[in-house]
Amino acid sequence: MSAAEEVVAEGHEAVEAVPKRAMTLGTGTSLVVLAALLIAPVFVKNFIIFQMTMLLIYGLAVLALNILTGGSGQFSLGQSAFYAVGAYTTAVLMEHFNINYALTLPIAGVICFGFGYLFGKPALRLSGVYLALATFALATAMPQLLKLNFLEHWTGGVQGLVVTKPDAPFGLPMSQDMWLYYFTLVVTLAIYIFSVNLLRSRSGRAFMAIRDNEIAASAMGVDVALYKTLAFGVSAAITGIAGSLGAIAVQFVAPDSYTITLAISLFLGMVVGGVGWLPGSIVGAAFIIFVPNIAEGISKGLSGAVFGVLLFLVIYLVPHGARQAAILGHQLAGKLRKN
Repeated sequence: MSAAEEVVAEGHEAVEAVPKRAMTLGTGTSLVVLAALLIAPVFVKNFIIFQMTMLLIYGLAVLALNILTGGSGQFSLGQSAFYAVGAYTTAVLMEHFNINYALTLPIAGVICFGFGYLFGKPALRLSGVYLALATFALATAMPQLLKLNFLEHWTGGVQGLVVTKPDAPFGLPMSQDMWLYYFTLVVTLAIYIFSVNLLRSRSGRAFMAIRDNEIAASAMGVDVALYKTLAFGVSAAITGIAGSLGAIAVQFVAPDSYTITLAISLFLGMVVGGVGWLPGSIVGAAFIIFVPNIAEGISKGLSGAVFGVLLFLVIYLVPHGARQAAILGHQLAGKLRKN
């Protein structure tokens, strides 16, 4: 058992460091999950397929935040701003310039990378709660900036923009929702593999060294300023791609869709999924999508209170999120095999 697993099992305080082998699922489990994601849309209705698509999209956004916070130790409450920039980039390119939806994704990623990198530069002077407050200000300001009069021709102002959902190419016999789901799944898998390799690379080791001890990392020759801003840029780029896919899936963008509530939800998803554990991103996304609906089903008038109670129970019972549940499940399976 690793040191991280021993601490979780004994119920001690949160462990910041995540072993490399704990960043992903095992090969067998990964194949089972992938097979389920590939087969499930065939047996469900379009609305469920749409929800599964949104699950992947929010999973991408949570993963991006996990790279920033779980990877480099920088707290951000401004991911909704990058999500909005990505969404509006795709909407404007598709509706005003008739650019193919697939081509808008890398463009949105590049724009958001630049935005995140530039924002990360002045944020180098901040850390902890002060960095969180700076990103909170960014998330609060973004919806208002999108409503400015000189941008209204492009953004649609408070009315927003309608985005055309693409048809399946090459005459494939599938609905728009199913095609978009598989398209999103391919993009999600590609970014997930990229993220795993990034955190296992030299840059990823630099991120984690900064997260664990910034002074020690600097003493070892890590360019702290470069890697902190790089982490912001990569996180913003992935979040922007998620926003692009979200705009296409929902078929609409408006400033009030990207408020601070979205940023807090993504942060909540990261905590529930397990900080630093990339597979937990999809679990965190499922929590922020489905648990509010469950809470409303229990009590429409007190849905917020019910959601708060459910969240409290999750944090109390599994403070390390889905990562802790996975470790405990692995331990239990090992004991059953021995017996």
